[in-house]
Amino acid sequence: MSKFGRPSDIPLWANFVLVPLINLTLAFMVSGLVVLAIGENPIEAVGWLLRGAFGNQEFIGYTLYYTTNLIFTGLAVAVAFHCGLFNIGGEGQAYIGGLGVGLVCLYLDFLPFGLIVPVAILGGALFGAAWAYVPAYLQATRGSHIVITTIMFNFIAASLMVYLMVNVLIRPGQQSPESRPFDENATLWSMHEMLGWVGIEIARSPLNASFLWALICGFLVYLFIWRTRWGYEIRTAGQNQRAAVYGGISPARNIVLAVSISGALAGFVGLNEIMGVQQRLLLNFTAGYGFTGIAVALMGRNHPVGIVLAALLFGALYQGGAELAFEIPTITRDMVVVIQGLVILFAGALENMLRPQIESLFRRGGPADANAQAE
Repeated sequence: MSKFGRPSDIPLWANFVLVPLINLTLAFMVSGLVVLAIGENPIEAVGWLLRGAFGNQEFIGYTLYYTTNLIFTGLAVAVAFHCGLFNIGGEGQAYIGGLGVGLVCLYLDFLPFGLIVPVAILGGALFGAAWAYVPAYLQATRGSHIVITTIMFNFIAASLMVYLMVNVLIRPGQQSPESRPFDENATLWSMHEMLGWVGIEIARSPLNASFLWALICGFLVYLFIWRTRWGYEIRTAGQNQRAAVYGGISPARNIVLAVSISGALAGFVGLNEIMGVQQRLLLNFTAGYGFTGIAVALMGRNHPVGIVLAALLFGALYQGGAELAFEIPTITRDMVVVIQGLVILFAGALENMLRPQIESLFRRGGPADANAQAE
């Protein structure tokens, strides 16, 4: 059934490829009109955007670095969404997950690198899952709406981090709210270092080993959601809770499970930012990735492959937009945010605007037959 209350004739490839592609095209067309309205050439702007994102090895490294964070948060939103839940607390869960990663790197740095990495992964997952557990429990047992509780927990996480960084974890003798730098064995390998070991030279960038972990997480999420009993129960509870109860599936248990896994995935942002790039605990390292992950999940149709591609798109907008604002000063960073917002608008709120027309093209007999049925 389509979202319009009738059997849908649109094939899966069109739903997962054609519809997002059309929405993305519309977003860039409207963005082009905005650029034209301020007196700049949209073609030139697109050229600088693409060169800034993929023009050389360093730019590609930055694009994939941004992509890594968005894969984690996109997967986090998707897992909860499969259970019928809209988790918009990825920002706070990533913040607290980063705290877990940072505490491991600060206080367990006596461990060898081969042990501290899996412990840091576990720390980020546990802290992120624990922060998501409370809203999940309230939703499952008290009916508190997950949207309200998760967004409020974002603000609580931010306040908690400020207190800890200013009063507890700050490096003695400095005013900046940062911890001491991590020891070398408590930092992730950068990608140029890893490839250099096998004789491949690439430019330096923030891209690090957490990118590979993000891809692995995408594969694991696919296996979990579509190839395990727990994933089946989550999807069933998300689509029809009454049918789930009739089939012996507990919606409450699956709500807690789905949101906790969602929080764990968001917590892995700390691996990239805290252990891989900043190599110290500090404030505001999440930089809005939790909210952008919502758009990534929507555009990627909550499927890991689509999420990776959508994350790459937004990563390119992040990096290419910075280069665009530098090369064409009249297109400021705020203008780049407008372009990102239009992509989110057409991929989210206006996602189904052209779906009836697209569906009519795939019905038997084409548009003429569709008109005849309507009459």
